[in-house]
Amino acid sequence: MHRTDRRRLLKCLAGLGAASSAGFRLYATAVASPPSVTAMRISKYEIIQTRVPWAERVRELILFNYRRQNRGEPDSPHTVIKLYTDEGLVGIGEGGSETTLKAMVGHSPWEYVFNDSIGGVQTAIYDLLGKATGIPVCNLLSANPNKRIIQAYWSQCYPPDRLAKEAQLGASLGYRVHKVKIRPWEDPVAQAQAIFSVAPRDYRVWGDANHYWGSVGRTLYYAKKLAEFPGYFGLESPLRGAEGYRQLKGQVPLRLAEHWGLVDPMLAAREGILDVWITASPAFGFTMFRHNAFAQHYNMPLWDESSCFSGIGLAIQAHQAAAYPGIECTINGAVTVEDDLVKEPFTMKDGYYDIPLRPGLGVTLDDDAVEKYRVR
Repeated sequence: MHRTDRRRLLKCLAGLGAASSAGFRLYATAVASPPSVTAMRISKYEIIQTRVPWAERVRELILFNYRRQNRGEPDSPHTVIKLYTDEGLVGIGEGGSETTLKAMVGHSPWEYVFNDSIGGVQTAIYDLLGKATGIPVCNLLSANPNKRIIQAYWSQCYPPDRLAKEAQLGASLGYRVHKVKIRPWEDPVAQAQAIFSVAPRDYRVWGDANHYWGSVGRTLYYAKKLAEFPGYFGLESPLRGAEGYRQLKGQVPLRLAEHWGLVDPMLAAREGILDVWITASPAFGFTMFRHNAFAQHYNMPLWDESSCFSGIGLAIQAHQAAAYPGIECTINGAVTVEDDLVKEPFTMKDGYYDIPLRPGLGVTLDDDAVEKYRVR
C-alpha cells in the first residue's frame, strides 16, 4: 500500500504553498505540527444516505414549487460521511462516493488537501486536519480569518402572506438578509410588499428569478418596481446568456447576480455586465480559492449557496466565507428542513453568524438525527 512519508508530504504541501496563500497556510500549519499529525492515516470510513423532510410549515408550498418546475424534490437528500484515522480522530463531511472513500483508506488526509476530485469529502478532510492541529477550519485556510460572516435566510417562491411570516421568523432569528425565489406564478412586487410591511427597517432582500423572466423588458419592468423598496438590493438570474445582460447594463437599479460559469467570467468582468457571482454547486479546494481570487481582483463578490441545506454544509460555507474575503455572504437553506443533522444551533445576531472557534468545523454530528433520517 502506498504510504507518503513526512518529508514527501511536506514537499507536496510546499507545492500548494507556492500556488496559493491558502496552500501556504496549510503548509506552514503542517510544518509546525508534531510528527504524529502528518503521520496519521485514514483507517476507515462510513457513508450514510439520509433524506430529511421539508419543515412542516412550508412543506406543501415547497413541494408545489418543485412540481411547477418539473422537479422531484420530496425531501432534502444528504450523503453524510465519517472519516476515521489511526490516531482516533473522526472527521465529518457531506458528499462523495464509496469508490472515492475506499481508495482513501491507508492514506494521509493531508494528501487530499485541495484535491477537488474528491468533491464533498474535502469537508471531512478539513474537519480532520482542523481537529488534528487544534485549530478551526478557517484558520487552516487563512492566517487572519473574519470572526463572523453575513448569512442570508432562504425562501422558496411562497405567496405573499407566507413570505411575510417567513420574514418575521427570519428577523426574529437574527437574520437581516433574505433571499427569495421569484417565479411567474407569484407577483414579486406583492411578495416584496408583504415582506417589507413586517420586516425591520434594516432588513434587506434579493430575488432569484432562476431565468424565468425571459426578456429584457420584463426584467427592467420588475427590477424598477422592486427597487422602489429601499431594502431590495439584488436580482439573481433574470435572463440566460451574456447578450441579455449586455442589454441590461446600466439600466437595472439593483445588483445583478448570476451563477458562476453561466456567463464567461472574463467577459462579464471586462464588460461590467454583472455585479455578483453565485456559487451554487459545492465548491471547495482550488475551485473556491480561484473563485475568491477572481472575486477580489475584479471586485465581483461571491454569494455562496453551495452547501446550504445541512449543518455540515452551513459550517464549511461559514469557514470558507471567514477565510476568503471575496465571499460576501452565505445562505441558510436549512431553515426549510425538519432537521439540519448537527447538534449546535446556527445562532444569528444582528445579521451575523459567529464562526465556531473549536477545532475543525466546530459542529457535532447529531447521530440520532442521522439514524432517524437514514435511507433504509
